[in-house]
Amino acid sequence: MINWDELKHIHVIRKLEEVLGGWFYADVLFVDEGGEFRNWKPGSNRELKSPICAALASQESGQEALKELADSAVEKISSVDKPNLMNSGILGVERYMVSKISVDGDCLGCVIAYPFLTSELTNADKNKIKDKAQHLGLNPTEIEKAFSKLKVLTGTEMEHFRQLVDLVGQEIVTFHTEITRRDEKINALNQELGTRYRYDNMIGKSKLMQDLYLLLDKIKGSESTVLIQGENGTGKELIAKALHYNSSRKDNSFVTVNCSAFNENLLDSELFGHVKGSFTGAIKDKKGLFEGADNGTLFLDEIGDMSSTMQVKLLRILQEGTFIPVGSTEAKKVDVRVLAATNRDLKEMTETGAFREDLYYRINVINITVPTLRDRKEDIPLLLEYFMERGCKEKSSPLKQLAKRAMEKIYDYPWPGNIRELQNEIERLIVLAGDETKISAELLSPRIKDWGEKAKVQGVRIQGKLKDALEELEKTMIKEGLRRTNWNKSRLAKELGISRAGLIMKVEKYDLDKRRVMRALAGSRV
Repeated sequence: MINWDELKHIHVIRKLEEVLGGWFYADVLFVDEGGEFRNWKPGSNRELKSPICAALASQESGQEALKELADSAVEKISSVDKPNLMNSGILGVERYMVSKISVDGDCLGCVIAYPFLTSELTNADKNKIKDKAQHLGLNPTEIEKAFSKLKVLTGTEMEHFRQLVDLVGQEIVTFHTEITRRDEKINALNQELGTRYRYDNMIGKSKLMQDLYLLLDKIKGSESTVLIQGENGTGKELIAKALHYNSSRKDNSFVTVNCSAFNENLLDSELFGHVKGSFTGAIKDKKGLFEGADNGTLFLDEIGDMSSTMQVKLLRILQEGTFIPVGSTEAKKVDVRVLAATNRDLKEMTETGAFREDLYYRINVINITVPTLRDRKEDIPLLLEYFMERGCKEKSSPLKQLAKRAMEKIYDYPWPGNIRELQNEIERLIVLAGDETKISAELLSPRIKDWGEKAKVQGVRIQGKLKDALEELEKTMIKEGLRRTNWNKSRLAKELGISRAGLIMKVEKYDLDKRRVMRALAGSRV
C-alpha cells in the first residue's frame, strides 16, 4: 500500500503542486483506490488553491459533491487502459484531469487536478453555473468571481497541464517503488544467512564487501606489501589489522604509525630510532617502530604525506630489509611486513613528482580499494544495528530503534565521512534520545536531516514563462533522480519514460554530470 502521509515530504511533488496551483489555480488531490481523499479532508487545515474548491469545501453539500467526484474519478480511471482522463466537474462546465497511480498493473488510486476550463464561458454556461451553485447552497456571486480566475487551457498549455498531472502520479509511483525496494532489501539482508557479513571487525553483506573478503582470504598468507586505498573513515586500519591477525605473523607485533602526524625529522626518529646524543633531547638510545615490529607487521597510514627524503629511506628498507638509526653509522636488519594506506591518488602524485614512482610500485604489489559507504548502502542496516547495540550496551541504556523516517534520512545521506561518520552519529543519537527507545528523525544532525532539501533545487517559479518553469522543474527532477539512482542513467531514463540518449542530452544541457554535481554538493557542505 502507498504511504500517503509521507508524500507531503517529497520535494518534487510539492513543487508540482505549487506549479499547478500557481499557474492554473487548480488543486491537486490524491485519491486512494477506495475513493477516499488522502491529502485533504473536510474540516482540515489544508489551504485549497482554487476558490471554487474552497467554496465547495465550505458547505456540506459541496463536500459531498467533491466526494462523489473522487469516487467517479477513481472508478473511471481504473476501468480503462489510459493513463489519464478528462471529465466534467461538479458545476457542469469546468473540467478536471485525473491521472492513474498504477503499480505492477494494479490501480492504487489517482491524482485529480481540479478545476480548469477548455473554452470561454458562454451565457448559457454562466446560467448553468448559477443554477448548480444555488442547488448546492453556494453564493452565485462568489462562484462567478471564482470562475473568472480559471485558466482556459487549449493546445500546448493543455498538454503541459496533462504532463504535469501525470508527473505527480509518476512521482508517487517512484516513491512507493523505492520505499518498497528499500524495505525488501533490508528484509533480505536481515534474513540472509549463508553470506558472511563479518570479517574480523568489518561488517557488510554487499557485493563490494564480499569481493573484499574474498581478496583478503587470498592474500592473508602472503608476505607481499599491500597498499590500501580509500576515503577517510572507510576502515583502512581495520583491513590492515585483519591482514595481520589472519597471517603467520599474528603472534608478533602489529605497529601503526600515521605519517602525517610527524614532521620529517620526528618521523625519521619514530620509524628508524636514534642513538644517544644524535640531536638535542636524545638522552638515550631509542628503538624505532621498524625494529619494534620485527617479525611482525608495520602499518604506515597516510603514506602519501611522507616527505621525499623519507620516501628514499623507506624504499631502502623495503628492498634490502636494512636501515640506519638517526645518528648511527651501523645498519640494522629487520623482517617486517609493510602495509601502507592513503586517501590520496598516489598514481597521480607520481606523475607530478610528489611521490617516488619506484616506491609506488614497491608498495603497490597488492592493491586494495576500500568501498565508500555511499557505494554500499545496503550495509547500512547491519552497521546501524551493530553500532546501536554496542553503543547502548556501553552506556547501559535500553536498546533503541530508529523510526522509519529517520532510517530513510540516514539511508539517503551520502556519508562523506563514511563509517566513522555513521558511528559518531549513532553515538550522538543514543545520548540525545535519553530514555526514549524510539529515535525520531528530528534528533538527526541538521546536515543529515536537511540533506534531501539541500540537495535539491529550492523552489520552482510560478510566474514568468511556462517554458522556463518547466525546464527548471525538469532539471530538478533529473538532478534528484540521478542522485537517487546513484547516477544509473538507464534506470532513471526508464523511470522518467524517456530514452537513455534523451536523458544524456538533458544531463549535458543542464550540466548535471556526476563530478560537477558532487563537487557542487561538497562545496555547499563546507
